[in-house]
Amino acid sequence: MKNWDLTDEKGQCTLAEDAEDAYNVCKKLSIPFKEVSFVKEYWNDVFLNFIKEYQTGWTPNPDVLCNKRIKFKAFFEHCQDKIGFDAVATGHYAKTSFGEELETFDASKGVRLLKSFDQLKDQTFFLSQIPQDALQFTMFPVGGMTKNIVKEIANSAGLSKISQKKESTGICFVGKRHFQDFIADYILPNPGPFVHIETKEVLAQHQGIHNWTIGQRCLIGGEKVRHFVAEKDPTTNSIFVAPGTDHPSLYRSTFFTDRPHWIHSWPRDLMETQMTTVKFRFQHTKPLIDAVLTLTGNNQLIVSLVQPTRALTPGQYAVFYKGEECLGSARIIKLGPSEYHMNYKSFITI
Repeated sequence: MKNWDLTDEKGQCTLAEDAEDAYNVCKKLSIPFKEVSFVKEYWNDVFLNFIKEYQTGWTPNPDVLCNKRIKFKAFFEHCQDKIGFDAVATGHYAKTSFGEELETFDASKGVRLLKSFDQLKDQTFFLSQIPQDALQFTMFPVGGMTKNIVKEIANSAGLSKISQKKESTGICFVGKRHFQDFIADYILPNPGPFVHIETKEVLAQHQGIHNWTIGQRCLIGGEKVRHFVAEKDPTTNSIFVAPGTDHPSLYRSTFFTDRPHWIHSWPRDLMETQMTTVKFRFQHTKPLIDAVLTLTGNNQLIVSLVQPTRALTPGQYAVFYKGEECLGSARIIKLGPSEYHMNYKSFITI
């Protein structure tokens, strides 16, 4: 599957190398190899959205959106319409409620997305927007294995070159460039002030709120204390910074989301009482946190966390779990007051 145009010479995406590796694996296992391009779809449905949200000061997650709109929509429909198939098998570390065999699937019950056996490699976070109709015809063969077992199987099949490849991290189209260098190719500089969250003193100038995300350290010349982005205000083009990595302005217990995507079905108690308890994370490497979801009149969510969480960020996905099941996710669209503002005596309005 080709999603990025390699004529972007500044990028360092390993697409060509990955395609060659896939071809060699298919040849070794006597599996037909086909390559299909979704460059146009990715540009229109993922990348332009990525740029637009950065322009507004949000921090989007293109990996979640790519799975939703490309891998499990455009690619899935291509397989359905052009190839014909029993199921799509992917290398994601995840499981489903019908197990490893399609024969056990009962369409009347639907399919639930479950965490992988290897919790450290679990990728349900990135699959949290997967459509139910695609999940019903998707298999995750490595979901019940550890990464080491997968490598052993590859080695025994004569695929040691593949098993020894370094794992890919980060966004493919950014490559090895610094993110601010990459984004400068698509968004013009828009200077504004770095403002101290407590004193409201202007400490320095930035080149655009799109270059910074909440929780990120910013180097401000002449300052002995390390400062971190606490808030961004697109209306004034200001970035409010806090002294120290654990400043209370970096922590919040409440946020609001757009309409959630439930993979299997709406949680029953949320429908009946407009509230439910779940486990939550907004970064796939972070521990799960207890949360209470409250349904609003327009079917959006208010998320209340049992403990303040650092660097909650608009544009990111809040992913919800109950037990081993990934229920789905919703995009964070607004933050509640920080711990600093909640306890700041001079604070009047939020």
